Amino acid sequence: MSEPVHRQASGNNLDPWYGAYAARTAGLAASEVRALFAVASRPEVVSLAGGMPFVSALPEDLVTDAMSRVMREQGPVALQYGSGQGVEKLREQTLDVMALEGIQGSASDVVITTGSQHALELFSKLFIDPGDVVLAEGPSYVTAMVIFKSYQAEVNHVAMDDDGLIPEALREQIARLKADGKKIKFLYTIPTFHNPAGVTLSEARRSEILQIARENDILVLEDNPYGLLYFDQKPPAALRSLEQDGVVYLGTFSKTLAPGFRVGWALAPHAIREKLILANEAAILCPSSFSQLVISQYLDQADWKAQINTFRGVYKERKETMLSALGEYLPDLTWTNPTGGFYVWLTLPEGLDSKAMLPRAVKELVAYTPGTAFFADGDGHQNMRLSFCYPAPESIRVGIRRLATVINGELDLLNTFAGTGRLTSSKARGKFTAPPPNMS
Repeated sequence: MSEPVHRQASGNNLDPWYGAYAARTAGLAASEVRALFAVASRPEVVSLAGGMPFVSALPEDLVTDAMSRVMREQGPVALQYGSGQGVEKLREQTLDVMALEGIQGSASDVVITTGSQHALELFSKLFIDPGDVVLAEGPSYVTAMVIFKSYQAEVNHVAMDDDGLIPEALREQIARLKADGKKIKFLYTIPTFHNPAGVTLSEARRSEILQIARENDILVLEDNPYGLLYFDQKPPAALRSLEQDGVVYLGTFSKTLAPGFRVGWALAPHAIREKLILANEAAILCPSSFSQLVISQYLDQADWKAQINTFRGVYKERKETMLSALGEYLPDLTWTNPTGGFYVWLTLPEGLDSKAMLPRAVKELVAYTPGTAFFADGDGHQNMRLSFCYPAPESIRVGIRRLATVINGELDLLNTFAGTGRLTSSKARGKFTAPPPNMS
């Protein structure tokens, strides 16, 4: 008769191994974006939630031809282990991609990763000790905060407005943290077509932000998935084009080609590059040789710049459809007007809660991402992120009409119980609200 298995004494009925996990796992939690995918995938629901690229705009033969050529000409290499730094030719080709945003660099300083989010995780692993502070815009990319908190960092938000991160707010936040004896490890920023806010850091502010970082010996982590997806006018040059030693740049092919390949990259100063390679090898040994070679073949043979231009047209039409529908169905509300990327950041009337309202929205067959997902402390109840990248224009209009039904119904309910007449909109207060001084 076998001996009984003894579970950890600190376990619970749901997980007998609860007490055995490392302390850092307390920072791991399913994001509200991920929780929405199961609901949003139902065909009757118009999903304005997930930031999924519209890959159907990519001609199938462009990809299948590249895959066939790779297997015919490089099959044994494509199916084998590869370098922990990535395929050299692809690293060279990323320089051509980054050059469109003013970046100059060396292929030796590029590290290929399994999507740019993998690069973000590797970077965090290298730099964050428990209790370190990471500065980030408020709001900020939801999964970045999950990663930072999984390494037991304290995420402190810096206020934004329509021109992006506010330099004076950054100065004040740094001064306060230093006075409190906190250790600031880096500034994480999405300066171009921000996720979730949709705004772009102005050219003047880019130089000022970098100057503040230099003065305070703070490394800048520039996450730039959307920078080439502008609608009419090119955005300001990337931060990495203005500063090499103090900026680590993250790029990806997920938005300009397809996310299914899971190929991104980091461009880093030499010493950081070396440690990223070691971390990459420790985590996955090497990125997929097959995916890298297919993308390299695509960049070599296809008119990839024209394809990016096609994506720009698709997303511009959908953004314009969304803003038009918002103006028609929710004219009293405020929202950002992105000049590229995937997202609109909507501000609700005072008294409404985007997170509490979501179940009713799903019942009305429309989904969005509550603003609380994008703040480390759960702030953002008065906001929601609307993604225009995936649904067809006609579906976007239907989705906004359904959303208006939900919002107006919530307002009517509040007004009935408050007895004060129709609630005023937040238009006079602006689109962004400065966060409390400490968010952890």
